[in-house]
Amino acid sequence: MTGGGLARIKAVLFDLGGVVFDSPLHRIAAFEEDHGLPAGAVGQIVMGAGRNGAWARHERGEIDYEDFMECLREEAREWGVDLDVAEMMRRIESDIGIRPRMLEAVRRLRRNGIAVAAITNNWKDLMAPTVNGHFDVVVESYLEGVRKPEPEIYRRTLDRLGVEPGEAVMLDDIGANLKTARSMGMSTIKVTDPDVALEELGAIVGISLL
Repeated sequence: MTGGGLARIKAVLFDLGGVVFDSPLHRIAAFEEDHGLPAGAVGQIVMGAGRNGAWARHERGEIDYEDFMECLREEAREWGVDLDVAEMMRRIESDIGIRPRMLEAVRRLRRNGIAVAAITNNWKDLMAPTVNGHFDVVVESYLEGVRKPEPEIYRRTLDRLGVEPGEAVMLDDIGANLKTARSMGMSTIKVTDPDVALEELGAIVGISLL
């Protein structure tokens, strides 16, 4: 856990994929291995293209699925990779599981008067479980036109919760996303082991979450 001050925590922001849902990174790693790609190749392609790359634009809802696939294939070719985007996306969206302990933690937080938000980078028609009804606020990148780690998506989430950054904790499995949250004054928890993360969160908010 990093960041945070002495303000009482009034809200918790949860990433979905890799926090509330199982991580898609494992499916991408399996895809890379099965297709003979170096470990981390997809991430390198996506990160190399930056905020104006196909992945980022798709998550902001700026391009549709067909354009996304073609643009990402072109970006991969620049790295010498013939990327089967359709197959990779099928794997990412296949059997996305919810982590029951995370949803139970969400329920306990709400019962104790702490607001909860889901803040997620996603795309239109993503085949993922619904979280409607579990969170006070759900903020989706493709509907907002902004994505993590862009500060604006965090500001909108905090505004809708009615809290200041110092009154919030954010959980995410991506360090770059947490860096922005910390720079804004939020406390942050990087989720590698979900149970460890919930133990850390429970210590911050003073509620048993396991």
